[in-house]
Amino acid sequence: QHSRSCVLVAEQDGAMQRDYWYDGRRDPSRLLSAEQIGEEARRRTLARLGGRSPATGDMPVLFSPRTAAGLLGHLVSGISGGALYRNASFLKGAVGESLFPSWVRIHEQPLLPGMSGSAAWDHDGLPTRAQNFIQDGVLQQYALGLYASRRLEMAPTGNGGGIRNLTIDSSGEDEAALLKKMNNGILITEVMGPGVNIVTGDYSRGASGFLVENGEITAPLEEFTIAGHLREMFANVLAAGSDIDDRGNIHCGSLLVGKMRVAGAG
Repeated sequence: QHSRSCVLVAEQDGAMQRDYWYDGRRDPSRLLSAEQIGEEARRRTLARLGGRSPATGDMPVLFSPRTAAGLLGHLVSGISGGALYRNASFLKGAVGESLFPSWVRIHEQPLLPGMSGSAAWDHDGLPTRAQNFIQDGVLQQYALGLYASRRLEMAPTGNGGGIRNLTIDSSGEDEAALLKKMNNGILITEVMGPGVNIVTGDYSRGASGFLVENGEITAPLEEFTIAGHLREMFANVLAAGSDIDDRGNIHCGSLLVGKMRVAGAG
């Protein structure tokens, strides 16, 4: 695995902001240049200057691709064997239940050439395969290695060591179209803190991002929290963007969630 990254700090009127950008690939020839990464880090850092806290209320939220990948990572944690046999998952017993809207398909593609998560075998030596975890919005199966499958008395799924190249199919809109669809809400570009409980599904994290009014980004935001329950958040996914980030083990674009609780200054 090869990578390049850049972290920058900017200051305005005594207030400092930082942001970063990176690229990571198995094939170094596919990496963005240092100049491209530096320019994107510069753009992102300067865009955060002058941030303020938003008003408190319920509103739609658009997760950027890198924060959306984290959201899908909580799904992975909930369907993973280790959490299930310890009775430590909010998705225990949820196979066959509708978790997402009916248009959503989330699947594993472990044999994609050149991707970071690709592998022909899992950590237990079992062959990996393409498989659906969410089809038509319904949870099809858990992600099980050999030990977890024995504990749960279920068949292994070739997921010893985790899921590889998890992918959510796009509903077709790019970021600009998703901002228009959201109309008024918040674009989340960073989340922080450990406030996700996989046992109960409760979600509450610090965040930063941008205010969106009439489908346009109007101001940087900081020092607020977003909260909800993971099952409700999954059920309220309104769109999955075409701006897919495939640098990591979870491939997804922006995710539009219809309503979350935002707690800011007002």
